[in-house]
Amino acid sequence: MKVEFPYGSGTLGVELPDTTTVLAPAHVPAAPSATAAIADALAAPVGAPPLAALVRAGMRVAIAVCDGTRPQPRAAVCLAILEAIGPVIPDKDVTVLIATGTHRANSDRELQEMFGAELCARLSIINHDARDDASLVDLGTMGEGVPVALNRAWVEADFKITTGFVEPHFFAGYSGGPKLVAPGLAGMRTILALHDARRIGSPSATWGVIEHNAVHDDVRAIAAQTGVDFSCDVVLNRDHEVVAAFAGELFQMHAAARARAEADCRVVAPERFDIVVTSNSGYPLDQNLYQAVKGMSAAARLVRDGGLIVVLAECRDGMPAHGEFTALLREHDSPASLLEKIHASHHTRPDQWQAQILARLCERTRIALHCDGLSAAERSLAFLEPVEDVGVLVATEMDRRGPTATCAALVRGPETLAMLEADGPQ
Repeated sequence: MKVEFPYGSGTLGVELPDTTTVLAPAHVPAAPSATAAIADALAAPVGAPPLAALVRAGMRVAIAVCDGTRPQPRAAVCLAILEAIGPVIPDKDVTVLIATGTHRANSDRELQEMFGAELCARLSIINHDARDDASLVDLGTMGEGVPVALNRAWVEADFKITTGFVEPHFFAGYSGGPKLVAPGLAGMRTILALHDARRIGSPSATWGVIEHNAVHDDVRAIAAQTGVDFSCDVVLNRDHEVVAAFAGELFQMHAAARARAEADCRVVAPERFDIVVTSNSGYPLDQNLYQAVKGMSAAARLVRDGGLIVVLAECRDGMPAHGEFTALLREHDSPASLLEKIHASHHTRPDQWQAQILARLCERTRIALHCDGLSAAERSLAFLEPVEDVGVLVATEMDRRGPTATCAALVRGPETLAMLEADGPQ
């Protein structure tokens, strides 16, 4: 059979055995109007009065949005918010903060793509910089010993609004909600604490788990203690179209959005497979290898120990060149060596968490990567097997394993909450 996987801005067809189990979220049609769905959510929020009733003249409003590695419909969300608060809050009193975490700043060209020319001209849009201490405010220790510093423009705003989209996340449980505050708008020390080896290595830090998640517990504590006045998250379908919007009190809103996201994206497999072929859900999620670790992690939930994961990710942005992800990989010649160093150190380095998860996966299973943006040497640097023809690799591996070998196609890895029947209800 031929299976189409998202790849870059398009798709890539792969010939797989006819016995392949194809796993993908159900296709949910888009809301008739994304703008109307968001506006309705702002007007009838969960656990809070309508947004328009909460703002007062003279307030400085800060809106947190996702960075360019996420397919958030930022323009639609921001325009709906501006429409709701416009009668009392002029554009000059609104600041949009891009919750970059440790990611690079978005370029002017990317901002035009993310927001459109109209909003770029109307609003002050600022890339958060976790490394710029002058732009941060220290707020003390919160959660389980996390030193908290947040973006000054966010802290000093009179009214704070988080916006995002909700999908499963490979160690924080779900995206959106409180993650827009920290790590999104946090300083480097805060981010490193939230992503230290102990938290990332915890079994509770995994897909779909929020309560008693070693990472998300502290994320929620920071948002609760520093204050969020209103929130709006959307749920997207596989075409990155809005299917539902939720707004209101941060935690009640996020719980409602999570329930909808899980209903749409949960798939159940009868057992583990010898081979799992997956994608990183195409652009923007597959723009670099760092992000592609998410697809590998999704596939690992379904592959047998010693099995084979094949990932399709374009990686147009390379490893990427920024951050310390590549440097960490260069310093070690094996996953075991990298993990040993991480667990022995009391110092957390930027991007260490992604290298930690990658190494942990590579210790358990073979991983092959098909991409256009990385050389074979760069893929080998990350303990990955380079593969050009995925269909040939899978056929060869099926033959090697014999007539009982099994294969699955996890079509949209990071956008799927993959479960096993033995796991039971979540």
